[in-house]
Amino acid sequence: MSRDGKLDAPGFAPARLETLTSMGSEDGAPLGADGEVIRAAQFELLPAERVSSDGESLADAVEELEHKRAECNERADAHRATRDRLNAEARTLADRRGSILDELHAKSAEAQDHRHHRDELNEQVREAKRLREESNRRLQEASDKLEGLKRSRPPRQGAVPVWRLRKELRELEFRHMTSALTPDQEKRLVGEMQRLELAIREQDDQFRKDPEIEGTLQELATARTDAERHHAAVGQLAEDAQREHEGMVTLYMGVDELRRQADEVQAKLIEVKGNADEEHRAHIAAIEEVRDIEKMLYASRGGRASVSYGQEEPAREEDFLARLKKGEKVSTEDLLDLQKGGRG
Repeated sequence: MSRDGKLDAPGFAPARLETLTSMGSEDGAPLGADGEVIRAAQFELLPAERVSSDGESLADAVEELEHKRAECNERADAHRATRDRLNAEARTLADRRGSILDELHAKSAEAQDHRHHRDELNEQVREAKRLREESNRRLQEASDKLEGLKRSRPPRQGAVPVWRLRKELRELEFRHMTSALTPDQEKRLVGEMQRLELAIREQDDQFRKDPEIEGTLQELATARTDAERHHAAVGQLAEDAQREHEGMVTLYMGVDELRRQADEVQAKLIEVKGNADEEHRAHIAAIEEVRDIEKMLYASRGGRASVSYGQEEPAREEDFLARLKKGEKVSTEDLLDLQKGGRG
């Protein structure tokens, strides 16, 4: 190779390789102006006077590389800006998801408390019902015992049995409520009802003088009081349990809605993070392309692309031509090293 970078051939030089205008192919082979890989078969020998000088070709290549580097830098900045914006959006979505999950966990814990209280109240309802049934059983037993005692104690001589007096009193009460009576008739009816009540009360007082009947009456009253108290407790506890149940259901409905919102935010977060990752990879690719271009620019100014290149022997023209004739691929750096060796 001569000082001006042209191959030594009788009146011919290879056509200018537009290798510095691109990054080369994926396997390192140089690309032509049309983007195709340059191989030895694509070289043709042209008259030396048709080839521009090495200085002009290098200046054009450097200018194109500078322009391409600026484009790559601009593209890298755009990808970085988009990546940063997407990452900021992802952080906002993550914070929103965290807030929703915190609220979800709080509502879920509150719903669990309602469920726990409801279950406790339901257990108390079951116990109150058991006690009520026991009181009703004792009430019935005391009532049956009292009736048996009354039947076993005959009324005083000439007195009407209490059961018959009660029956007559009920009939008069029904007649008083359903019949149209004159004032005199109503007065007489009311007087008869009062007489029957007095007779019943006198016989009850007579029965109460019997210690066994008095004890049975006290058992009856106690059983009735207990049954009424347990019945009231069943109703109150059942209402409280129902209120706790309704509160639990309302909270679980809110939990389901929050879970739906969290799933939506999570899906959006995954989408945004995926886009951010793509933008980051594009940014890195653009940066690497810039670095490769800067290596070629450095080499075109007489420098070395890397430390390893300084340890290698300068490229020789004979080796370069032999590789081209064999159809092997050549890289941009090979061409630049050959060019530097020609200037040296």
